[in-house]
Amino acid sequence: MSTSGVKLLSPPGAIAPTGTWSLGARAGDFIFVAGMRGIDPATNAIVGPEEARIRRAYKNMQTIAESEGAKLTDCVRLTVFVTDMNRLRPVVNKVQQELWGGGPIRRAPSWRSRGLTRTTFSRSKAPFTPRKRPDSGEFLLG
Repeated sequence: MSTSGVKLLSPPGAIAPTGTWSLGARAGDFIFVAGMRGIDPATNAIVGPEEARIRRAYKNMQTIAESEGAKLTDCVRLTVFVTDMNRLRPVVNKVQQELWGGGPIRRAPSWRSRGLTRTTFSRSKAPFTPRKRPDSGEFLLG
């Protein structure tokens, strides 16, 4: 634990961080989990197909949360980035409903009544998306 009272999280069974950030942090009663991708912790490689990748990303979040005694159902805020909203949002909904409990989604999914708020963004349309310049090998933001 740091002098600020923040504990960085990197529990056994979690993926290896892919950058200079931590997988999660605990500050008092709050647990913050970094963005997770569908990486298999055993191989540190992206899994596929899409539904398996989404499920693995959620399972990676679950590993971090459970290391501090929390469950996915304790989550109050979730932000999801997808590359194709029309194709992937239904898959995200399906997997999330399975992991949060409650069976198939009907009119009012059970995770809505638990206080979970979720925002889903299409990453391909988000600002500052890296793109390759056609005339060179460098990447641009924006």
